[in-house]
Amino acid sequence: MKIKLITQISFSMLYARLKQTTVAAVGVTFSITMFIALLSFMAGLNDLLDNLILNRTPHVRLYNEILPSIIQPIDRMGVNSGTYNFVKHIKPKNDLLEIRNSEAIITALKNDPNVLGVAPKTAVPIFYNVGVINLTGVINGIDVDAENRLFTFQDYVVEGNTIDLKNTPNSIILGIGAAKKMLIQVGDNIQITTNEGNRLQLKVVGFFQSGIEEIDKVQSYATIATTQKILRKPASYITDIQVKLYDMTKAPALAKSYNKLFEVQAIDIQTANAQFETGSSVRTLISYAVGITLLIVAGFGIYNILNMMIYEKMDSIAILKATGFSGKDVNAIFITIALTIGLVGGALGLIFGLGLSALIGQIPFNTASLPTVKTYPINYNINFYLIGAIFSIITTYFAGYFPSRKASRIDPVDIIRGK
Repeated sequence: MKIKLITQISFSMLYARLKQTTVAAVGVTFSITMFIALLSFMAGLNDLLDNLILNRTPHVRLYNEILPSIIQPIDRMGVNSGTYNFVKHIKPKNDLLEIRNSEAIITALKNDPNVLGVAPKTAVPIFYNVGVINLTGVINGIDVDAENRLFTFQDYVVEGNTIDLKNTPNSIILGIGAAKKMLIQVGDNIQITTNEGNRLQLKVVGFFQSGIEEIDKVQSYATIATTQKILRKPASYITDIQVKLYDMTKAPALAKSYNKLFEVQAIDIQTANAQFETGSSVRTLISYAVGITLLIVAGFGIYNILNMMIYEKMDSIAILKATGFSGKDVNAIFITIALTIGLVGGALGLIFGLGLSALIGQIPFNTASLPTVKTYPINYNINFYLIGAIFSIITTYFAGYFPSRKASRIDPVDIIRGK
């Protein structure tokens, strides 16, 4: 019965100061709306920027890096133990970039329950021959089907089709930057030269655009068979094995395991792209800081309104306490008022935040540098809505708690004497 009476008194006070109550609720609504929209947009932007690299990056990359021998011939002699040898200007080993036993490694990886898929690759540094000018570049020999399945390769081909790469012998998909520099059209033939002097004429069947200009100026794609032909190597010649995992977080541990198991160099996606993760973390932190600041500002608005209400309702508070209401009851009345403002404003804020996010997500965003993006990116993460709802309740609770403590300590005798 007492709870019902406290609720009725709280709503009576709310209706008595409806304009101020509405202003407080609008403040909470605006804060939650902007909090949701800001975080959704920034998270979507983070996903977009990260995916420009991460979509095209394997979770684990296996390769053979040419390094100087750690143990030199003089160290193998076993004489003069206890002495040190100082050898300067050590040269790398006379070795190939080829991954040995690549077929066996690929078979083992495909049988690994952690592995989603495997895509072999052969990278070839080349020169594009443009008249008397040679432009540096890299041709990546790929398994087209695996590349499409694991790295959405087709999404980045802005002209032409990846199937033409499989069906047309000696064909190439040029990076859009390289094509513009050479004034090449789809269907043209280009000549390339390796650093060993091997030459081959290739037919351009499409253009590739990653959205990163420096990559698009040098990088192009062909089939593994074509790159092996350019290098005059056998069908077993593979320089990279790209691995996609079901769980990307396992990449660092699996990279170390593969390094020992297959005796090749292995690098995980977290190590290879640490700078992008740092950038995403900073942008997310800024977004949360701005959003929470908006909620705190709204909380101060509610605090001020409730403070003014207490001064204006001194008589009512005195009468309540004189008729038997305790300080805890008065405290409960004003906290109920604050929480009502927070719940109503917060609920409307969540709805408007979802609506504003959806509206932003429909705005066209067309740029030549990002061919896969058509509208502004939005991330509808439910955690943003949970954080907004919880924080709005906490903020409004404390905004009502401190004024309510002041109201609960009012001595009705002093108020009546003053009158």
